[in-house]
Amino acid sequence: MTTQTAYKVLTADQMATLERDGRFDGAPVDVADGYIHLSTADQLTETVDKHFAGQHDLYVAAVDLGSFDASLKWEESRGGQLFPHLYGPLLLETVIAYGPLERDDDGLVKLPVAG
Repeated sequence: MTTQTAYKVLTADQMATLERDGRFDGAPVDVADGYIHLSTADQLTETVDKHFAGQHDLYVAAVDLGSFDASLKWEESRGGQLFPHLYGPLLLETVIAYGPLERDDDGLVKLPVAG
């Protein structure tokens, strides 16, 4: 894969933990599966619609995949797509941008912009 950025959807409490502790060890589903689920830009809206429907106070963190070595694996998941899975904590220093989850006029999740 050549994608260098992936995205993690976080609740407000999870985002606060990442900011406060400088790391996030995973949502309950991440802990249960043994890795932190990430999505590419193209997968993000479907991920939010499928796994976060009806939830509010969500955040999107843009993660620099170049910061990881063997702890990042591309694995087949939903519909045979390859998803980035992080086998270890998400460190704040690897997050290049984050902000509240917002959608554009077409309903697509907007990507956070650094700065």
